[in-house]
Amino acid sequence: MDVMERNRSFGWWCLLCWLTLGMLLEAMHGFKVGWYLDVVNEPRRLQLTLAHSHGTLLAIVNLVFVATARAPTGQTRSLDRAGACLRWAGLLMPMGFLLGGVFAIGPDPGFAIALVPIGGFLLFTGVLLTLRSLRASAAGGGPVPPVGSAKPDKSAKQA
Repeated sequence: MDVMERNRSFGWWCLLCWLTLGMLLEAMHGFKVGWYLDVVNEPRRLQLTLAHSHGTLLAIVNLVFVATARAPTGQTRSLDRAGACLRWAGLLMPMGFLLGGVFAIGPDPGFAIALVPIGGFLLFTGVLLTLRSLRASAAGGGPVPPVGSAKPDKSAKQA
């Protein structure tokens, strides 16, 4: 499976999971679940909300990556790394918030919150590598088709 297919699949599955978490959070809010809504649990509620929003956003970032990433012929290594960084960021950052909220210690998030800056660094790296790849494809002269797409048929232009 190539990097674009991995990121496409990852993006859609993560979007499903994090939107499901959002529905569960809404249900806990609707049913006035004390574990989620009590004033003493406000840090937990914040962490879980951050997990949902970051997870959803990073799933969409992975889908946008698939839609826009292009690489000059034979230079897909940078995009492979960018895709891996974006997938790991899409896991580590929201999971850090989620686990930090579930295992909160009083007003402080749990130790898993340490995953968030690691995910942030991987997100930064993935975006930087994608930008470099886009710049290299633009410098190569003309538009480059997305990785894995078919080349246009030249015989159709001869009419």
